[in-house]
Amino acid sequence: MEKSRRFLASAYDSTVELDDLDWKILAFLQEDGRMTFTELAKRISLSAPAATERVRRLESLGVITGYAAVVDPQRLGLPIESIVRVRVRSLDTPRFRSHILALPQIRDADHVTGDDCWLLRVVCRSMVELEQLVEEAQRYGDTTTSLVFSSAVRNRPVVISIFDGVVDR
Repeated sequence: MEKSRRFLASAYDSTVELDDLDWKILAFLQEDGRMTFTELAKRISLSAPAATERVRRLESLGVITGYAAVVDPQRLGLPIESIVRVRVRSLDTPRFRSHILALPQIRDADHVTGDDCWLLRVVCRSMVELEQLVEEAQRYGDTTTSLVFSSAVRNRPVVISIFDGVVDR
């Protein structure tokens, strides 16, 4: 019998029970989201219809939320990547959301706790373009901008070992 592992969510979310086979499916699909159901079925020792049913179940539960191509912005002429931290004045939050978060240069926008309200991951064609974007953001509050030299970890898969409770050193 397969051991059950819990997908732990915050107090605001529901939890989903996943077994070891579900975790194998997640591992393979996070590695290659274009994998066919036939190939996935071979790797997890199930029939293609059974593997398809498992994946559809994970999708319907909201565990798998989508599939996407990973694009390298530098190869497309966007060599400047930065993290822009913004402390938005509370009354300006709705306008900040509608004006700044809609800018195409914003790749990620996280609403966070702490001194800053927002962490924005931004890509730009030039320093002039970045300067203009930061000046736009400053209309809504104070900003701090850091250029990204490199990214040591990006889009790391969620794996079952995260629930072991031990941080590897």
